[in-house]
Amino acid sequence: MAAGNAARFGENKLSAAVDGKTLIERALDAVPIEKLSAACVVTQYDEVEMLAMRHGFRCIRNDRPEDGLSRTVRLGTEALKGECDAILYLVSDQPLLRRESIAALLAFYRAHPDHIVGASHGGKRGNPCVFPAKYFPALSALTGDVGGSAVIREHEDDLLLFEIDKEELIDVDTPQALNDLKK
Repeated sequence: MAAGNAARFGENKLSAAVDGKTLIERALDAVPIEKLSAACVVTQYDEVEMLAMRHGFRCIRNDRPEDGLSRTVRLGTEALKGECDAILYLVSDQPLLRRESIAALLAFYRAHPDHIVGASHGGKRGNPCVFPAKYFPALSALTGDVGGSAVIREHEDDLLLFEIDKEELIDVDTPQALNDLKK
């Protein structure tokens, strides 16, 4: 998911860099695309679309990002629902998320395919999350500035947490958060 307006950041945060690599490059590199049957990026940005395609992702254009996070989730869900038994939803502003962690999260999901699986640390859920196909209708019905968390709240009993390092869950929503990460 790379379509937000980054209102709290003040500009397209995906082009901000950590250790010489932009947030979007880090996000694309973290996805073990070879372990997925399909992979797409939902974005409003030309530069993200070009980079994602070079990394082997299909791109979906979000022409109305002002409709909120739900539009990005809906577009991705609708694009993949016919070819996937589950969808991994990954945000693009977690620069310390590691490819190995996502691969392990996917393996854990495959061992528990009837459950929503979310990355966590110390029992606190973060992103990414994997949703099995039975949740695609609920994800497609989201409206406003909400994402998969709204679906999880309705189905807490189906949620399994997968522990990863705390630092990997850090997201960069503000310039201050980016500066703090660089320290």
